[in-house]
Amino acid sequence: MNGAQSLIESLVKAGVEVCFANPGTSEMHLVQAIDATPAMRPVLCLFEGVCSGAADGYGRMRGTPATTLLHLGAGLGNAVANLHNARRAGTPVLNLVGDHAIHHVAYDAPLTSDIEGVAKPVSAWIRTSKTAEGLAADGLAAVQASLAPNPNPQGGVATLIVPADCAWGEGGDIHATSVQRQLLPPSTNAVTKSAELLGPKTMLLLDGLVLASERGIELAGRIAAKTGAQVFSSTFPARVESGAGRFPISKMPYFPEHVMATMKHFEALVLVGAQEPVSFFAYPDTPSDLVPEGMPVQRLVHRHEDAIAALEALANEVGAPAEPAVLNELARPAMPSGKLNTGAIAEIVAATAPEHCIISTDSGGGGAAYPVMQQSVPHTWLNLTGGSIGQGGPVALGAALACPDRRVYALLGDGGAMYTNAFLWTAAREQLDITVVIYSNRSYNILEVEYRRLGVNDVGERAGSMFDLSGPDIDWVGLAAAQGVPGCKATTCEEFAAALDQAGEVSGPFLIEAEVTARQ
Repeated sequence: MNGAQSLIESLVKAGVEVCFANPGTSEMHLVQAIDATPAMRPVLCLFEGVCSGAADGYGRMRGTPATTLLHLGAGLGNAVANLHNARRAGTPVLNLVGDHAIHHVAYDAPLTSDIEGVAKPVSAWIRTSKTAEGLAADGLAAVQASLAPNPNPQGGVATLIVPADCAWGEGGDIHATSVQRQLLPPSTNAVTKSAELLGPKTMLLLDGLVLASERGIELAGRIAAKTGAQVFSSTFPARVESGAGRFPISKMPYFPEHVMATMKHFEALVLVGAQEPVSFFAYPDTPSDLVPEGMPVQRLVHRHEDAIAALEALANEVGAPAEPAVLNELARPAMPSGKLNTGAIAEIVAATAPEHCIISTDSGGGGAAYPVMQQSVPHTWLNLTGGSIGQGGPVALGAALACPDRRVYALLGDGGAMYTNAFLWTAAREQLDITVVIYSNRSYNILEVEYRRLGVNDVGERAGSMFDLSGPDIDWVGLAAAQGVPGCKATTCEEFAAALDQAGEVSGPFLIEAEVTARQ
């Protein structure tokens, strides 16, 4: 047994079952080991950013890591944007990155690079293996690191660099330890101090695993019922369990002036796995720290601590009732008609979505569906976390692999979707039930919004050209068809509703190009 075989078998025994791969020459022994290990499912992606985004989506839904298989520093570099998002999401991800044989590095061959340097900004744990005999143990350490309690914003991305001679050399013992996610226990003192602050003028701000748990959301609702505290999520939480039968949670706005307008209604802030609100970007004459001066802030738990246990203790401390006072009621919207826009898309998706579907969003209009979907069926919502667009499609891909019995929607802006449109090919190859909705306004609309926020009334021709995605127009239906994904275009509400029906009847992915105007 060589080092590569011992590594892959150890990963399987530790609970890693899927590998999103874009390998090269230095990874061929790892490919051979995956071929010889039926329990490890290889999934080929045509771009490394799809690998890393898909591993993020898989990890968010399973709570355990998938692995990526990447080719040297260049391949890891292509994966970095979505690894940044995974880090901000706190998702467990394991990167396997091939490297030149140890003796070959000194010759500075064309693909030689500082792989650890590339990995550092997006990894909580990095190791370069030194021997074939130790490779399996290194793999187990990487899995443990991805599931270890790491504070914000360190995240759960572990990167193991595998020199080729460590892969082809004689391997050591297989490590057969199953690894579970670890969380640190909450502080009793923090529970007591949080209880003292709770009241109708207190914001309970949630993020992290608490929002991915129906139990966590229920506990927050029970505490709100007793104390009158108002419950919010951060602007872009990684995963939220939402919909009918669940306690409604407001989402913190995006623009800083809207956050400040929200915060001024409160007199205290309690953080549950969340960070204090800050401006996404800096603006002239706008503070970065958006918490009002003098407002008491109490942290109940960090993201790497056991938020469910903390909320259980807090509910007991305040004498919360057995049930939340308010739950979302199923109230699907009426089907709109006429010209298609982002609001109508949200209403049609909410009116027709099946129970326990998964919705992945990126840039563009997809976020508009969040408040409407709260009144729809129970579902899981996956957000763009780190602000690096091109995440939504790959995350949907990973979520669909993790949960093959659930319908997945990818609600994507046309600009962001172009970053990683190769996810369509993998979705077709794997026959994953993903309904892809492209908000086709042929514009980086958010950039024009930001430009106008500078006080610009008229966008000049050259500035406008940097926000404009027309000339030539992207043929999304043709692009999808070229990668094996059927689809259609919709310009009216009626056409969009019919396209969703068609997508539900198709086995495998389906793309809808929803033509919407750039300004709505």
